[in-house]
Amino acid sequence: MILREADDQRTLERAFALLEEPSFAAKATGVLGEPVAQAMTLLPPGWAEKVTMATETALSRALDAAVLTLRQDTPSSASHFTHKLFSGLSGAAGGAFGLPALALELPLSLVIMLRSIADIARSEGEKVRDPLTKLACLEVLALGGVGETRDPRRHGYYAVRVALASAVSEAARFVAQKGVISHGAPPLIRLITQIAGRLSVQVTEKAAAQAVPILGAAGGAAINLMFLDHFQDMARGHFAIRRLERTYGPEAVHAAYEALRAPQPPQPPPPPPPPPH
Repeated sequence: MILREADDQRTLERAFALLEEPSFAAKATGVLGEPVAQAMTLLPPGWAEKVTMATETALSRALDAAVLTLRQDTPSSASHFTHKLFSGLSGAAGGAFGLPALALELPLSLVIMLRSIADIARSEGEKVRDPLTKLACLEVLALGGVGETRDPRRHGYYAVRVALASAVSEAARFVAQKGVISHGAPPLIRLITQIAGRLSVQVTEKAAAQAVPILGAAGGAAINLMFLDHFQDMARGHFAIRRLERTYGPEAVHAAYEALRAPQPPQPPPPPPPPPH
């Protein structure tokens, strides 16, 4: 199945390429090599649980701060340079001080990342002050990329959306009734907990990479830029899909997306050239 407009089909294909690309860990290992994989084995015991708790705490307030400076009714192309500049500075601090700095660096990194995600949402026609758009921004943080060995049926874009669907729907109903996102509301707590559980895997990988002794501040900045760039790609794909869903409906876009995953039939060879006269 393909979308009826050629431009929209190309948009879908670009979104598919972004959303099904390798995970952050695969990218970091590909760029920095074996030290990242080794650093994962050197993290202190119980570190993953601490990262999850820190991620939940940071997420609970980061989104409102992230969209505070964006104007709802001013759609424009997303600007990535400023976000990357501040993300690099935040990562440099994290790289300079190592793992103990994560509790301070993570909330700032998430605010910068969520602001960039909201900026991309706005560029795709979303109203960033709309509480439902804020929920969609949070969804992006659960998208880590498929990776080279992970099963797309469990970790692919739509698989993650299905896994979050119940919590997102419950949160959306609450928002529709109250008109605002109340961070202490049980539906929002459940959604943030579920997203934090997925995001904390990526945050742990980022922390491990920043903790590699040879990297230091410069390496920490590079890791943060890579981290931000990865989730900017996830946001571009996610909000392009949402824009297409507003035009074609979720079911049609989902079917066209999954059709891209199916193996393509082999193309017939070109006809032989005519014999010379």
